[in-house]
Amino acid sequence: MADIRPFCMPKWGIEMTEGTIAEWMVNEGDAFKRGQTLCLIETAKITNDVEAEYDMVLKRLLVPASEEAHPVGALLAVFGEAAATDAEIDAFIAAFKPAETAVAAKAGAPAAAPAAGTPAPAPAKAAPKKIQTNRAISAEALKLAEAEGVDIEELEGSGRNGRITYQDVYQALQPDRAAAYKGTAMLPDEIASIFASPLARRIAAKHNIDLAGLAGTGPRGRISKADVLALVKPTAPAGAVSFGAPFELVANQPVVQPFDKVRKIVARRLTEAKQTIPHFYLRVSPRVDELVALRKTANVVLGTKASINDYIVKAVAVALVRHPDVNVQVHGDSVHSFPHADVSIAVASPKGLVTPIVRQADRMHIAQIAATTRALIDKAQAGKLGYEDMDGGTFSVSNLGMFGVEQFDAIINPPQGAILAVGGVNKVAVELDSGEIAFESRITMTLSVDHRAIDGAAGAQFLQTFKHLIENPEELFQ
Repeated sequence: MADIRPFCMPKWGIEMTEGTIAEWMVNEGDAFKRGQTLCLIETAKITNDVEAEYDMVLKRLLVPASEEAHPVGALLAVFGEAAATDAEIDAFIAAFKPAETAVAAKAGAPAAAPAAGTPAPAPAKAAPKKIQTNRAISAEALKLAEAEGVDIEELEGSGRNGRITYQDVYQALQPDRAAAYKGTAMLPDEIASIFASPLARRIAAKHNIDLAGLAGTGPRGRISKADVLALVKPTAPAGAVSFGAPFELVANQPVVQPFDKVRKIVARRLTEAKQTIPHFYLRVSPRVDELVALRKTANVVLGTKASINDYIVKAVAVALVRHPDVNVQVHGDSVHSFPHADVSIAVASPKGLVTPIVRQADRMHIAQIAATTRALIDKAQAGKLGYEDMDGGTFSVSNLGMFGVEQFDAIINPPQGAILAVGGVNKVAVELDSGEIAFESRITMTLSVDHRAIDGAAGAQFLQTFKHLIENPEELFQ
């Protein structure tokens, strides 16, 4: 019997109920190899590349790429051996029943046992030999190395701090290839063998750029997004009108850009939050002269590059633990409070506003918070955030001070109960006890609060503690 397997809509995170096929990277009838990107799936929060977990053929494509959302567990395609017949595929689809599961589905994970009379899947292969190592290596890279018998001790990791990635192991399995380009279209396996990031491959395909022979500037010569964008020819700007030339009206036609999937979700969630959550606002302007001075000294002593926002995240987390009635989520008619503070930070990314989470920030040192936020911001700007980076959160911080914004009110990020909007640093004249005038550095911050779960007094007490920590930043190191 031929080995036939379903590919269903995966479930990434507790809140995911549906997803959209944004793009298929393989066509019906195409063979694919393990590690090859099969498709892009968009959810309410992220867009993920789905990679194949074994070598097989896309025998039947049931759901093409479109804007239509499909529920978790829906059958999207059927994979099988090349020898699988159309009759066997038809029988498999007719007998298929989606499995109910609360964990993330893998691409092509084996389905529940088919009905009687349908082809049974091939017996599982022998378990791969386990690798015992102290080296830093990703879970997928370790599985591939164990399955293919790769000696990882000989590999040089291209990841952060020398971590061995899936691509490092995959490249170790590839034979040497000629660098010269023959002037003909490249086959999928040839494209996959080039040491380039998935985003770099997609940009190259969009602009008909040949990656063969291109020297990468990334770790171990990996071709990056920047390497490919350097070869994209910019659109010629409209000719400038010389000074003093007669003014003439030109066509002022709008460029219509429909919302993409992520922008639609963000717009819907913000609209619902503003319409259904009874917001009230509390404002405070703490002094930050001591914080600015301490940050400069601490960065030298600790060897870090912590920002003012990192200290704000730390102060928020400490204050939330001291005031657990603000460290909450609202679910229907119930309020969930948490012992630790998972602080979401608002980040502008190519896909729109995202809110990755610094988990248990109350237990972190400033240096750890700085490293975590930097990593999350880098992933957001590269479009690489996963559902585990944004699922949950008990409070949000949105900082627009770096753009010169003095003050603003933020919309609550449901199901969280509050969000802190942070403005820029301003010099303010104050009268001293001696009657003299001096200047202090202050930041105006606005706390938006869900009145269904948090009372005004609770929000005020939280802000009082937070302000004290900002004005006495040495307490953040206790």
